[in-house]
Amino acid sequence: MNPFDDEYFMRQALAEARAAAAEGEVPVGAVIVCDGRVIARAHNQTECLNDVTAHAEMLAITAAAGALGAKYLTRCGLYVTVEPCVMCAGAIGWAQLSTIVYGAPDAKRGFSQFAPRAFHPKAVIKKGILEKECAEEMRRFFEQRR
Repeated sequence: MNPFDDEYFMRQALAEARAAAAEGEVPVGAVIVCDGRVIARAHNQTECLNDVTAHAEMLAITAAAGALGAKYLTRCGLYVTVEPCVMCAGAIGWAQLSTIVYGAPDAKRGFSQFAPRAFHPKAVIKKGILEKECAEEMRRFFEQRR
């Protein structure tokens, strides 16, 4: 049994989502894994940075590119708690991430409805990993806001 499986890395992304919620940010977290090791982690920071592009995925891609010293992340996988939006899907595609793993779907803004071919053609997409836990973070956050 491999302790470093998709659920393990999604739990790392969930920890980032919880950090976002604690800061009053929409609770989305992301980690980027290369060769079985987390090389970048991030969570939404649109409020604290006053930047609509400061999504978890975008920040994680920037950090991973810095860690590797390369703009293409072809040997890397992204774990994100919520289905990426169109903007993030475009960045994921340009960065050429080989694997995209997400937890909860986003029926309102998710890439699968608006840009289903945004990722690199060879990318592997896995959805629904720890879906209930990821969706619960979002539900709880917005319930507290209402």
